[in-house]
Amino acid sequence: MKILIADDHGIVREGIKLLLAELSTELSVLEAADSKQVLAAVSENRDLDLILLDLYMPGVTDLDLLAEICNRYPHIPVIILSATDDARVMQRVIDRGAAGFIPKSAAQAVMTSAIQLVLSGGVYIPPAMVHHHEDDAANPTARVTHASQLDLTNRQLEVLKLLGKGKSNKTIARELGLSAHTVKIHVTAIFKALGVSNRTEAAMASREIDISQPG
Repeated sequence: MKILIADDHGIVREGIKLLLAELSTELSVLEAADSKQVLAAVSENRDLDLILLDLYMPGVTDLDLLAEICNRYPHIPVIILSATDDARVMQRVIDRGAAGFIPKSAAQAVMTSAIQLVLSGGVYIPPAMVHHHEDDAANPTARVTHASQLDLTNRQLEVLKLLGKGKSNKTIARELGLSAHTVKIHVTAIFKALGVSNRTEAAMASREIDISQPG
């Protein structure tokens, strides 16, 4: 297993390395201290299993580095590490393609389980982000409890199940034997039925709904 730790603070990188050592004894850890080092490391190591990326790295503004990595290397999952616990920032990070967001204040056990979840193909949504959505009384999905309330086909329900597991369109297409274009059409229909605007909201909604197919 090969993981890249990208943070401009050496002490943070050392702490994460100690944490990762508990996950596997057969682990190769790479380090980067700024955006140029990150891009160089990823370019030279396209077999990375995971990137742990500080939210704001020297040499780049806003979420541009995350977006570039996710666009150029969609097969490599990225977990954002940050001192912020702002749910709106978390939402932007997930929408840009990150497979998870871990506040640096999180307990070691939380960080470990989040990393394991992403390595297994899932998406880690921090509790603060989930609570933020639950507090939004205007969220129409809060009233939906069963798939029978949704105007979705059985195939779309299968896609929704995989969305809830954090699967990408490409992975869903492969698992269901569909084209990526067909999956995209189904995902659009799912967003409309749930009244959501992105994959994160759809994934969270799926966890609150009984998606067992009727009949």
